[in-house]
Formats: sequence, structure tokens, C-alpha cells
Amino acid sequence: MSLNLFAKKDLTVMLLETEGEKGGLKRALGPLNLVTLGIGAIIGTGIFVLTGPVAATAAGPAIVLSFIIAGIGCCFAGLCYAEFAALIPIAGSSYSYAYATLGEIVAWVIGWALVLEYAFGAATVAVGWSGYVGSLLQDFGLHIPPSLACAPGTKMVFYHGRWEMLSSMASGLHESLATAPHATARFDLLALIGILVMTGILVKGIRESANVNTAIVIVKVSVLLIFIGLGIIFLAGHLSLASANWHPFIPPNKGHFGEFGWSGVLRGAGIIFFAYIGFDAVSTAAQEASNPQRDMPIGILGSLVICTILYILVAIVLTGLVSYTRLNVADPIALGVDVTGVRWGSFLVKIGAIGGLTSTMLVMLLGQSRIFFTMAHDGLLWEWAGKVHPKLRTPYISTIVVGVCVALLAGVLPISTLDELTSIGTLFAFTIVCAGVWILRRQEPNLKRPFRTPWVPFVPIMGMLISLLMMSALHRLTWDVFLIWLGVGLVVYSVYSRKHSKVRRLGQFSAETAKSVREPHAE
Repeated sequence: MSLNLFAKKDLTVMLLETEGEKGGLKRALGPLNLVTLGIGAIIGTGIFVLTGPVAATAAGPAIVLSFIIAGIGCCFAGLCYAEFAALIPIAGSSYSYAYATLGEIVAWVIGWALVLEYAFGAATVAVGWSGYVGSLLQDFGLHIPPSLACAPGTKMVFYHGRWEMLSSMASGLHESLATAPHATARFDLLALIGILVMTGILVKGIRESANVNTAIVIVKVSVLLIFIGLGIIFLAGHLSLASANWHPFIPPNKGHFGEFGWSGVLRGAGIIFFAYIGFDAVSTAAQEASNPQRDMPIGILGSLVICTILYILVAIVLTGLVSYTRLNVADPIALGVDVTGVRWGSFLVKIGAIGGLTSTMLVMLLGQSRIFFTMAHDGLLWEWAGKVHPKLRTPYISTIVVGVCVALLAGVLPISTLDELTSIGTLFAFTIVCAGVWILRRQEPNLKRPFRTPWVPFVPIMGMLISLLMMSALHRLTWDVFLIWLGVGLVVYSVYSRKHSKVRRLGQFSAETAKSVREPHAE
């Protein structure tokens, strides 16, 4: 067996794999289709869930600036993703791109990091979904026991007929709440249930149509527009409230890096980066674009610009309605719309958020199983991870294992921990993809590329620098967990993966080998 840790997949054979899986995709997507696809993939947990906690703990009202910094970084990374997606349009995303350009050990590290991203990402979505479902149930007088409503240790208080997180209450109310019933949460039951239900759906098999995707886009965008509209109308009549809540725009630093001040804005960008995860869905459609060289930049940049504008408006309205100090909750948009007193608007926003988060949770879990599936068929993970159910045609074992683990994470960890671990895995993947584009341009300058990233090496370098800058601003604990996870991954690679790698065992993929590893993918 070859000892080369940087063995690479042959690009010609990877394209042969692509033919076997997708053969002859119709180029039917125009720029409008790609922009819509991007908006549908991007809008989700980040804006519905993380806007509040990031404003409350890191950036304050200046979360607006955090959105702008994160959006710029995504633009650079997105253009790099588009080149790879057009060249190597197969399952595995940045893992597959790294395998073709940087070698097996780098591909393993990035694949292992993506496992972390999708697992914690799905758990983050589930916690936000739990917050909105719990809030909606209480609107109808149905109360989840407070001990089972949030992550362990969360302080709850019964106020105006509802169980609320104590951190979401105005500081001036704390004395008057002293005699109200209090409780401490021990487990997030709804988050666990949400993940288990989505896991069951994925085991059975699901296929999303373009019509369903469009409907979800309309619902999610409509919810945000309703919130923005109701918020602006309310604030127009309560300018003093908005002025008080927006001051100071950048709260002074509290003596620690990343807690308000400009360092908080940067940390906020690293965390709120989660809000942009999903734009790479546009890049994976490169082979179906009518004119990829023209339409891919429009699809990627167009969807990012539109979502950034929406995010900025939501952040401005939310921090105007509610003091940033009260926004460390899982359902900040619901908290904001409740301030307006418009009950039908509150109901619509919560229903829309639940629908949008449900689809996002499903996609996150699906992405996790796809990464497991692809790595298993390359021989880098155990055979059971790629085993497909003979009747359902889904990778049922890996889906169940992942679902149970993610459900437990969602039940016991607070959202502030989950979101950072998702962001650091994604930012790491973006850094590798940007580096890969630059390296492949130097190694294979004459390779036929349906889409070429403009201004190389400027765009890849900026993508790497901004991603690394946002990673550097994340909490030390996040880095510790990330590095421990990578350490565990390297042990798995040394003990199992390097001995079973098909690329290293055979030296390179032959056409026959590629044919042997092509299996039906999960629906």
C-alpha cells in the first residue's frame, strides 16, 4: 500500500463518476432560478435564531456590521465554490474538491470537519425550532414543563401566563419577578423530538421538488418581510424606544475580547456567518446553469446581496424593538414581533419560522448522511456508514446513528455553544476550498473549466484571509473542541482510513475502480 498521505483522486475518473450518477444534466437554470435557489438555501436558522444571541453577547446593535463582514467573506468563498462545483459536480462538496487538489489527508480533515459542521448545525436548528414551537404552543395555552423546555441550566420564570427565559426579561422587571414561579431547565425535549422526527423521514426517503423549494422560499421571505413591515410601522410611532435601544450602536468592550466593541463585531461576524451557510447550494447547480460563466456570479452574488439586505433590515428592526440585552433567546424574531402587539403577525411569523427551520433541519441532516456516504465509499469510513437499505435506498444506518447523536446534542447544549462549532467547521472548509482553487490553477492551468473564478489569486486569498480572521475571533472553547475533534479524526484516519483507502490502495482510480464504487445515492 502506498504511504503517500497526499494521494489525489484522478479528475478524469471523478468526472466519469459524475456521468454515472447524473449523466447529461439539462442546462435549464437561468440567473433568476439560481438567485431563488440561493435565497432558499441561505435564509434559515441564522436569521430566525442567531440574530438575537449574537447581538446580546457579542456585537449589540452593531450586528448589522457583522452581517456585512460575513457577507463579504461569503462572496469570495462562493466564487471559489462555483469553479469547483462546475468542474467536479459530485456529492461530497468541499471534501471531494480537496481530494482532487490537496490530497487525501487534507480531504479527510475537511470531511471530518464537515461532519462536525452538519451535526452541530442540525442541533442548532433544532434548538431554534424548539423555541418557536414552544412559543406558539404557549399562545394556545399549552405549556411544556419548564424543566424540559431549554438547555440544562437555563433559568425560567412564569410571567403573564407564559414560561419565559429569565434572560429575555427587561432588567427593570427582575425585582418584581422575585415572587413569580421560577424553574431551571434540564433538557430541551422539543429539540430532541424534532431531530428524531426528521431522522425518521430521511430513513424512509424524501425527494424535494422545485415547486416545494419555491414554496419554502416564498414562506421564509414573506415571514421576514411581514416582520420588517410590522416593526417599521411600530417603531415609527415609538421613535424614543428605538433610539434608546440603538444606543450605543457599538456597546463598549466589557474587558474581554469578543464581548462588544470592534472585537465583538468581528466575533459576531464569525458566529452569524451561520446565517449564510447554504449559499454553496448555488455552486452545486453549476452544471445545470444555462450559461455558467455569466449566471453563476449572478446567482451567488445576487442571492448573497439580497439576503444581506434582508438580514440588515431584520437586525435594525429587531434591535430597535427589543434591547439587545434581552435577545439571548432561541426565538428572537418571535420576541420582537410580540412587542408590536399584532397577534396575527406574531402567529404568521412563528408559523413561517417553524416551517423554514423544519426544512433547514432536514437539509442539515441530509447533508451529514451524504458526507458519511461519500467518505465510506472512498474507504475512509466504516462500511456501515455507506450501507444503503435494499428497499428504501437510503443510507439508513448512518442516518440513524447521526440522528440519535444530534438529538442528544440538541437536548443538552445551549445554542451559543452549538452555533460557534458549526461556524468554525464551515469557515475551515471555505479556507480549504479557496486554497484548492488557487493550487489547481497553478497545477492544471489548461484544465477545461465551465466556470472560472475571476481575479485569481486575489479572490481565493481574500476568501482565505476573511475566513481565518472570523475563525480567530471565536471563543477559545470553540477552538479547543474543534482541535480535539480533529485530533480524534486523525486517530481514526491512522487506525482505519489509511488502511482501507481505495485511492491509496490502488495508487489511483482506474475507470474500472470508479465503476465499482458508483452506488445509488440517498434520495
